[in-house]
Amino acid sequence: MIHLFNGFQNPFGGSERETLDLYRLLGADQQVRLWATSSRVSGELMRQFPIRRISPATREVPDGGTYVFLGAHWRNKIWPYLIRRPRRLIYVFNTFHPKIIALTTGMPRLLGWPDAELVLISEFQKRMLQVEGVVHPSPIDIGRFSPRSARPDRPFTVGRLSRDTADKHHADDVALYEALLADGVAVRIQGGMPLKDRLAPHPQLELLPQGQFAAEQFLPTLDVFYYRTGSHVETFGRVVFEAMACGLPVVCHSHGGYADHISHGENGFLFETTQQAVQILAELKADPAMRTDVGHKARQTVERLFSPQALQQRLDFYRR
Repeated sequence: MIHLFNGFQNPFGGSERETLDLYRLLGADQQVRLWATSSRVSGELMRQFPIRRISPATREVPDGGTYVFLGAHWRNKIWPYLIRRPRRLIYVFNTFHPKIIALTTGMPRLLGWPDAELVLISEFQKRMLQVEGVVHPSPIDIGRFSPRSARPDRPFTVGRLSRDTADKHHADDVALYEALLADGVAVRIQGGMPLKDRLAPHPQLELLPQGQFAAEQFLPTLDVFYYRTGSHVETFGRVVFEAMACGLPVVCHSHGGYADHISHGENGFLFETTQQAVQILAELKADPAMRTDVGHKARQTVERLFSPQALQQRLDFYRR
């Protein structure tokens, strides 16, 4: 039995989606259970998936096997002392907080659990943290995404997708969006509510709340996917790979886990400064053939990254 633990607080959160994709993949050929470690678990997720609340009082608890924690930890809780010892303990670490690594790898002696095996989400994260562990890209069902057909009847559209949190947006991007709009470019941002008071209304500007459209519905409405965050640094960046799965050219800030898989000018673009981003976007606007070629190579990249063979190799780690 494999038990997957997550807070399950946000239906649009990266660790929640990673946990559910891992559940889908592992559950194809063995028993897997989902456990909520947070009391603030999303009702929407509870209705959609067989997520259990841990309750020693009612004996609703994990019963041994492999315990996999994703974006959640077991420290400072009572229930780990009241359940069966796992055969294996795996921690999928998807942030940059060394304190949490210390919490999750240093086990209380009284607990008697095995040492935690660390799974990191990107080589970028591994380099930044300077820790040992296997690297598994967050699993994505790329079959949900398909390259979009050209739509010459609409304006050139640049957009992005994220959660509705301020740290997902870079302060300099307000001016960049204003410049794009002034140049006749349509800007479409899902997860754009933090920008509502900072960008003036414009007929070609759409600021949508998180989750209004599924990623596979929203992303094909774009011509280019643009991505830069503020204080939040992406250890992986699922949305970038989802955009690439749609055959979109991606234009991303170079500081993030996704950069490990983007070859500048081939399957996407990386920039350091706003000026560089503006130049790349202008070139893409002027050259539809380049957009098509880069987008095609982007799709090939995710097909290799999430090929059946690559996924099985990663899943075998959990099945041992």
